[in-house]
Amino acid sequence: MSRDARRRRALTAAAVALPLVGAAFAVTGTAQATDRHTVAGTRPTWALSAADRGKTDSNQRLDAKIWLAGRDPKGLDAYASAVSTPGSPQYGKYLTPQQFDQRFGVSAQQVSAVTSWVRSTGLYVDLAGSNGHYLHVTGHLNTATKAFGTEFRNYSAQGKVVRAPESNISVPDSLASSVLTVTGLDTGSHLRTHDDALPPPEPNYNVAEPCGQYWNQKVANDKPTAYGKHQSRAICGYLPQKLRGAYGSTASGLTGKGATVAIVDAYAAPKMEQVSNQFANKYNSPAFAKGQYREVLPATFDMVDECGAAGWYGEEALDVTAVHDLAPKANVVYVAAQNCSDGLDDALAKIVDNHLADIVSNSWGDLSEHYSDAMTAAEESIFKQGAIEGIGFYFSTGDCGYEVPNTPCQARYGDAQSTHRQTDMPASDPWVTAVGGTTLAVGASNNYKFEATWNVQYDSLAANGKSWTYPPPGQYPNTYSAGGGGGTSDLFTQPGYQRGVVPRSLSTNLPNGTTAKQPMRTIPDISAVADSGTGIRYPEWNQRSDGSFGYTESRVGGTSLACPVIAGLQALAQQAQGRQPIGFANPAIYLRSGKHLFHDVTDTPLGRDPVAYVRTNYTDPYAATGPLLYILVTSGNKGIPKQDALTATPGYDRGTGVGSPTAAYLRSFR
Repeated sequence: MSRDARRRRALTAAAVALPLVGAAFAVTGTAQATDRHTVAGTRPTWALSAADRGKTDSNQRLDAKIWLAGRDPKGLDAYASAVSTPGSPQYGKYLTPQQFDQRFGVSAQQVSAVTSWVRSTGLYVDLAGSNGHYLHVTGHLNTATKAFGTEFRNYSAQGKVVRAPESNISVPDSLASSVLTVTGLDTGSHLRTHDDALPPPEPNYNVAEPCGQYWNQKVANDKPTAYGKHQSRAICGYLPQKLRGAYGSTASGLTGKGATVAIVDAYAAPKMEQVSNQFANKYNSPAFAKGQYREVLPATFDMVDECGAAGWYGEEALDVTAVHDLAPKANVVYVAAQNCSDGLDDALAKIVDNHLADIVSNSWGDLSEHYSDAMTAAEESIFKQGAIEGIGFYFSTGDCGYEVPNTPCQARYGDAQSTHRQTDMPASDPWVTAVGGTTLAVGASNNYKFEATWNVQYDSLAANGKSWTYPPPGQYPNTYSAGGGGGTSDLFTQPGYQRGVVPRSLSTNLPNGTTAKQPMRTIPDISAVADSGTGIRYPEWNQRSDGSFGYTESRVGGTSLACPVIAGLQALAQQAQGRQPIGFANPAIYLRSGKHLFHDVTDTPLGRDPVAYVRTNYTDPYAATGPLLYILVTSGNKGIPKQDALTATPGYDRGTGVGSPTAAYLRSFR
């Protein structure tokens, strides 16, 4: 099963398209008065007059962050691009965090000036809860109204009533070059509790037999045919040797030694290293050496109930397993967020401020491009700092394809109130590597057989057991189950590294079917195994079917899996490069496209016959009980209308990007 439903964060209360902007944001010079400058993007786009529900209580508490611009914002953008672009004189000339601070970081004068102003307004600056990126500001709305020059009102958004500023805020003219943006002004992003205790693990999801260890090991001869033949059984979850063989880890001879991969999720799973090593020993795979795995945890956790904290344990477990499967000698550092909201950004900032890793895997995201400009500016400041320090950020693209409204996938994993097709954030941001998903077939000798776009329909066995409920592949949209995210951004223009690789027919084809006037960012950039009916086998400390807690195993998929798989492969590429960090990888990835270094994934790797298999489920997979259920799964967009499908064709496509890595890709970094 996919864990997308458990790993999403609620940064805003509304999912609406943002105004078209570029890949960088700054304070504008529009003045509300002669001594005030407007901070663009601080009024959410969903705070519309039609949704106005009146004044809010002026005694409400404000909990916000003033993000600081640093010494040289324009120079930072230029250096981040140059240091990441092959062929540039500055390519690979990364800075240490200390060098970054000296050249681009926030100055003591900026901190002092903004702090003095905030205190003069009657708001409180919690310096202990701040860092080099922002100042943590608290107080009451009546004081904030005077400080920021705008009223706060209630608005209706997706069935909720939330608070937001009536207009973009402003700051004194003297602070315009110091204030990048302000976040946390609306209550859509601050739904916190203050409970430090983490819940126990959830019941384990048990995989039902029959299933195979490799593709076509077991064939469902006792079940109805589909597409003219009996189909393969689902995989029980690929074991480490299968993944290494399929993606060239074994053939390359690389192990990831010398590289460090950070994994960012919320909360912390119990006994992670213990169950990882137990799993490795069971399947004759390298265990973590002493000091190879470590955890960086916050002092406290909050939003435990709102975030479904226990659901994040499995996210951490699959991420750690996937990275270690592909790069068994790479160091792994788990950086836990204190919640599934702004705590995730704090975890990312902690990585760049301390250079905890070179590669950062993020199997989480928001369900659409509904960020405010303020939130985008804040996160991009972290991504650009990472690029300058040689740190690359990788994000899952989501598990509901093009986020098509009114499908079972949206109701189960996605945004049930979505009104239009759209890409996910932060994956669509041009400063990160967006990782999409495939259906992977691995052979008996750990050999790569094929991949198809992961965009599937489910068709249940009919009551008579002699046919499938619908003529295969099913009846769209009712039988649409899941798929790797992707598509064309409504928000970001096309970055330079995609020019000449992404066809204009894709980059200008917007989600609503209209044509953009200029090319836009498209995702994914790269892809790997994600289909939950193949997936990987992974361990977790969970509740067993008898009610006890202990070591368990399950199968998992989703782009939650694809992202750490790519992160592990990038660790191998870094080792091949001589341990020099790859940094922000997109320019290097697109430079290698079309050179036979990637598996060019399509919808139809088998020709006329679609990719399909028969999956077996327990009626109650948590108790491992009930009659067995049989499902025909058809992958590769079969039966999905063209406007809803993220089609995979030869070359770059919005289904799988440039494709999936090969051993030749890994060696190309030597």
